[in-house]
Amino acid sequence: MTDVLRRGRASLAFSFLVQGVAFALLVTRIPGIQNRYGVSDGMLPVFLAAVPILAGIGSVSTERLVRRVPPSRVLRWSQPVVLLALLAVGAGRQMVVLALALAAFGLAVGALDASMNMLGVSLQRAYGRSIMLSFHAAYSLGGIVGASLAWVGAHYGLALWVSYLPVVLVLLPAALVGSRWYVDGEAQAPVEKGAVAGGGLKWLLPLCLVMTVAYIGDSTVSNWSAKYLQDVLGSSEQMATVPYNVYMVTTLLGRTVGDIGVRRFGAVA
Repeated sequence: MTDVLRRGRASLAFSFLVQGVAFALLVTRIPGIQNRYGVSDGMLPVFLAAVPILAGIGSVSTERLVRRVPPSRVLRWSQPVVLLALLAVGAGRQMVVLALALAAFGLAVGALDASMNMLGVSLQRAYGRSIMLSFHAAYSLGGIVGASLAWVGAHYGLALWVSYLPVVLVLLPAALVGSRWYVDGEAQAPVEKGAVAGGGLKWLLPLCLVMTVAYIGDSTVSNWSAKYLQDVLGSSEQMATVPYNVYMVTTLLGRTVGDIGVRRFGAVA
């Protein structure tokens, strides 16, 4: 394996880790964000639902964008937007600031997620074996780091921007430097003529249904676990960050061994 591919794999794994940190810092501090901006319980689902909806828009837009712009360039500039949007969430005071920051976060996350996975698929093809789950394991590791930092911030009563600023100051330049070694390639499999129309669609729909249900479960854990512990079970804000951390630990374990399983038993099994 060439040094170019090794550096590309390492830099992309770091990008996944950075995104895991950023997302964990956002979702595990939802009670703190709600208190800072005075968001009512009725309005909170609107804000939380807007992020994945806008992320979906960002992903679809990226699919069209990469026809003209390399995925590496999309990732290089969408990741700083995610980090800066996170900082804006922590630093703002007015509801309009929160809305704009979450909108920017959602759109950038969609572009980032699509471009990261495109690069991951192209690297996996170049390697000739399953390595994709190792990138998602890096995301889980980042989630553990982010949730742990959120616990520290809640434990010591730090303002959101105080918790977020050092993370952004460290990770943003590191991500930009690491982006020098991204490796572009054929990120999407060629679609055979008529694959989607007719028979191909018949097999895609069940897969999409499974992915939708899995995403709902995943987003329920990430978006609502902190609120549930604090509002329903009466835990402290710092304890409310723990479930997401535990969840990321278990996903890390599954994703760490996942590639080995795919290589041995195949992706379908």
